[in-house]
Amino acid sequence: MSTTSKDKLVASSDLPRPKDYLLKASRIVVKVGTSNLTAEDSKISEKKIERLVDEIMALRREGREIFLVTSGAIASGLGVLGLKSRPRQMPFLQAAASVGQSILMKTYAEHFAKYNQIVAQLLLTKEDFMDEQRHQNLMNTLEALITWGVLPIVNENDAVAVDEIKFGDNDNLAALLSVSVKADLLVMLSDVDGIYTSDPNVTPNPKPLRTLTEVTPELEAIAGGAHRGSGGLVTKLQAAKVVLKAGIPMAILNGENPQVIHQLLRGEPVGTIFIPSKLVKEVE
Repeated sequence: MSTTSKDKLVASSDLPRPKDYLLKASRIVVKVGTSNLTAEDSKISEKKIERLVDEIMALRREGREIFLVTSGAIASGLGVLGLKSRPRQMPFLQAAASVGQSILMKTYAEHFAKYNQIVAQLLLTKEDFMDEQRHQNLMNTLEALITWGVLPIVNENDAVAVDEIKFGDNDNLAALLSVSVKADLLVMLSDVDGIYTSDPNVTPNPKPLRTLTEVTPELEAIAGGAHRGSGGLVTKLQAAKVVLKAGIPMAILNGENPQVIHQLLRGEPVGTIFIPSKLVKEVE
């Protein structure tokens, strides 16, 4: 990308953030990536999950409804099975997910139990959103859980999903869930501090893009992969398109920062946030 294009991106990302809207956001979908849940050996990190649970419960105490979309089942399974590399054959990936999902949920349940917070597991495929009856059943279940004060924990059903019904990543799953439950905000927790004009791992002093209003070809040109998991910046931009069309803002934040969601809600310049046109008018 040319220097001129980068400068235009930086200039266009210099919008103020909709502080009032963010402070009042009452229904939030939080998607957490594999790297925010596992250590370098791909095993589940108790410390990282504890940190995530602490922040989610702080949000809950403020009266906010939280839907957690979690990755990490396959990585967790690989860790406990002692596998050092990700299998290429689908049956073995699905088997690893089956092993890892139970460990992942057990860990979540134990940490949320410290706050007397009940959690529910929902394993979904695209069919749960594409089929009208299944989608309605899903929405009914989610609303019942929220009414009871239960925190839904959602993941793709990797053990049974095949290509035709796979999301392929949890970024798009989180986007569809956000639209379905009419969320006020989608938060993507990753291992990066949002989007930059170039890859901060290979380019010195890249410029951060803090507030964006659309997914442009220039942004798509920047998009790259992630170290672990199947989702990277490409899938996050796909998710941004989905939620922006529905009028829902989406933020990409560094989940290694224990207070990052609260910093976002206070309007602080953390990560990257995409804001829909209805909010652009409020901050101009």
